[in-house]
Amino acid sequence: MNNSTSLLQLPIPNARDFWCLPLGGVGEIGQNMMLYAHDGQYLMVDCGLGFEPIPGSTMQFQRVIANPAPLMPFVSKLSAIVITHGHEDHIGALVHLWPKLRKPIYASPFAMALIRRKFAEAELLDKVELITVIPHQQYQIGSFEVNWVQVTHSIPQSHSLVISTPLGYVLHTGDWKIDAQPLVDKPFNLGAFKDLAGEQLLAVVADSTNAIKPGHTPSESACYPDLLKLVQNQPGRVVVSCFSSNIARLITLARVAKASGRYLALAGRALENMVATARQLGYWPSDYQPIALKDLGYLPKDEVLLVTTGSQGEPNAGLWRLAKQQHRFLELDPGDTVIFSAIRIPDNLTRIRQLERALIRLQLTVIHAEDHPELHLHVSGHPRQGDIITLYEALQPPLLIPVHGEPAHLAAHSDLATNMGIKVLSGENGDLFRFKPFVSLEKHKVNTGVLILDDD
Repeated sequence: MNNSTSLLQLPIPNARDFWCLPLGGVGEIGQNMMLYAHDGQYLMVDCGLGFEPIPGSTMQFQRVIANPAPLMPFVSKLSAIVITHGHEDHIGALVHLWPKLRKPIYASPFAMALIRRKFAEAELLDKVELITVIPHQQYQIGSFEVNWVQVTHSIPQSHSLVISTPLGYVLHTGDWKIDAQPLVDKPFNLGAFKDLAGEQLLAVVADSTNAIKPGHTPSESACYPDLLKLVQNQPGRVVVSCFSSNIARLITLARVAKASGRYLALAGRALENMVATARQLGYWPSDYQPIALKDLGYLPKDEVLLVTTGSQGEPNAGLWRLAKQQHRFLELDPGDTVIFSAIRIPDNLTRIRQLERALIRLQLTVIHAEDHPELHLHVSGHPRQGDIITLYEALQPPLLIPVHGEPAHLAAHSDLATNMGIKVLSGENGDLFRFKPFVSLEKHKVNTGVLILDDD
């Protein structure tokens, strides 16, 4: 990835123009940041962070965000920042870049609660303009009209965006999956997308994360019976590590704890904050209250279910502290079980394997979801090929721009759409994807790069 600032100038759109240009999130997983442009104004969709390995280290990663340098000479023409959902790769850069951008932020109540917490901690809450949106209502934002269409994903209140201009509209899918039983929020509504089909639909800018995988992504509800059976069969303590933002998974684990006669406890600030937000917005069931960590040591082993951070081998997370026997409130014994209810993200594979070996040295039973494909110990929040085909059959889009994925994901997504007869423009960060007045791809329109947060 190029770490330089912009050497080429961002074009200023006229009334006949409608295009988008990614500053982050295309050809990579993370640091999502897309600019849409029409009639003298820009609209930023998402503002996330990512991770890159520190050179020479297999364990240490640095947080990075897309460099907004190409936009800065024209930041007065930025109408707002609109957010699809509350994952860190979509909101994690906001508090760092807002002092430069100083534009209103639009988001759903759940994402906005997470954003508010960040700005409050940074002592910026009284300075930023935050607008909480209602799904399926039109918002006029500068020269754009934006509608948040609810989808299912692995965090509550995830949305696709319909970005409209007098020239037509574009569907920006955000992260999504087709889930008929998502546990939180309403089931995926394919009819809402069928209603978008028509000549005014210019393009779909779409999630490519699982485009290399055939079939359909299982429902989140599939995890409960398999996790319950597994936990019931463990004689000692059970520790489960998962993504802290997956509220549905956390509720599932709370249900598993109750059904298996165990007490649920949470270890990790991110987990605690996410559950607090879920409770605040009415997502967390009142009868599934976690116990305090300090009480774990007084419980019989077979009554403990601890959910902790660290599924990606993060060095400072709770699971590594348990592996090093440095946890403040709990020490694991031979015969206890650790379940990874998550994927192994490829960039994190080395440190995940190191963590697994450290846990095995303690004579713990280590069970990873990816090693047991016959069980639903984890399900993805992104669409597989069958789901993508279902959506595109409903939408009938004339044009696809694949985003949110590494080159292999983008290529698989492109091939899938091409085989359906859909025109594809596939590019990378810094390319300009034009919808109007004609369809075109202008490569390397601006130079892009990243800012390293941990150097602050």
